[in-house]
Amino acid sequence: MTFSAPIAAAARPTTRFKRATVTVLAAAGLAGAALTFAPSPAQAAEPAAAPKAASAVSAQKGTGGGNVDAWINEALSIMKAKGIPGSYEGLHRNIMRESSGNPNAVNGYDVNAVKGTPSKGLLQVIQPTFDAYHVAGTSNSLTDPVANITAAANYAADRYGSIDNVNSAY
Repeated sequence: MTFSAPIAAAARPTTRFKRATVTVLAAAGLAGAALTFAPSPAQAAEPAAAPKAASAVSAQKGTGGGNVDAWINEALSIMKAKGIPGSYEGLHRNIMRESSGNPNAVNGYDVNAVKGTPSKGLLQVIQPTFDAYHVAGTSNSLTDPVANITAAANYAADRYGSIDNVNSAY
């Protein structure tokens, strides 16, 4: 069953969208709702803006205050020179999941922390893994953003083929 009704004039948002359609779907005893916004005919005639994904992320600051984009790009340059696979998207996705971009993030509660080796840095690497997969030419500090990224990507390449193949804690 599908219901569709425009929002009443008094409840209309002040955004660029002129109407909203609420669609309710029912299937196999389960119900879901989806809210769809449609632009006015005048806005629909406007040319679409070019995607800004790269520029939106390039100014992204990690929770530690640094520039995540710059760290990733520096790490990618080193990774390319050393033959370590990985993409901006794969690194960014994992960094945001693991540390929200904070190079000083420390996990003090997981199994590694209980054993005395907490996961640290942008990609939550433990010291023994960092030491084993450290990339020559980067800092020897586990929490250095570029060293942490390159060591984690080196480990992920060895274990999973690429950091791009990592979609959960590793």
